Amino acid sequence: MAASNHIALDVLNKAHPPQTASAIFTEKVLHKPLHLRPTSPDPNSQDARAQRRLQRLRKKEKSRRQQKPKPLSVKEKRVTGIYDMSKDFQKYDIYAPLYRMWIRYIWEILGMVKGKEHWVTAQGAGPKLASADFHGAKVMVVRSKCVSMVGLQGIVVRDTKFTFQIITQQNELKMIPKNHTIFKIQIPQPDAVEENPDLKLDKDIGDEEMEANVLVFELHGSSFEHRAIDRATKKFKQRNMIEL
Repeated sequence: MAASNHIALDVLNKAHPPQTASAIFTEKVLHKPLHLRPTSPDPNSQDARAQRRLQRLRKKEKSRRQQKPKPLSVKEKRVTGIYDMSKDFQKYDIYAPLYRMWIRYIWEILGMVKGKEHWVTAQGAGPKLASADFHGAKVMVVRSKCVSMVGLQGIVVRDTKFTFQIITQQNELKMIPKNHTIFKIQIPQPDAVEENPDLKLDKDIGDEEMEANVLVFELHGSSFEHRAIDRATKKFKQRNMIEL
């Protein structure tokens, strides 16, 4: 379109003298810069080097996913018997050193030191005992809905969410459900365990010497249905026991 026939020039001529209108038209319309926004680059138009790098990364990621082992399902664990304990390892003497190690571990958690008086209360020691690991602890069933389990005692070899698996002194593996079961646990001084490895849970603790060296507490399994790894980070709160 010629400048003389431009609609903008016709409008300017009606409002300004011809010379002024021509100057405004030349400056504001004809010589006005037009800023164009560059279009986005085509993602498919990458160079060959970038394409090769992308292919290497994808191949590496695929190889990493294939190398990562797939976790076994519950059925596969049951069929393969991955958690089954062979008869050769169902012996009390094998886990007796683990019990002595657990004694030292639990006294360290409670801050108990031989020769130093230390009061253990439910408010102070309760959360520590609830979050402790009981693999290696010696427990005894003092109350249960299953009467045949009352009196069983042994070393815990596996602490699951709902059960305690213990090895008795008769070299028998027993699975005890936590629900509706109360366990009794005695924690003697580490030196006393070293002197008498066969120290039983039902030992008389009425005399003053034993009362000063043994900590006794009961564990309500119905409120203890957590895995050991989950209890380590769980905060327990005091609640009323309905079963009591």
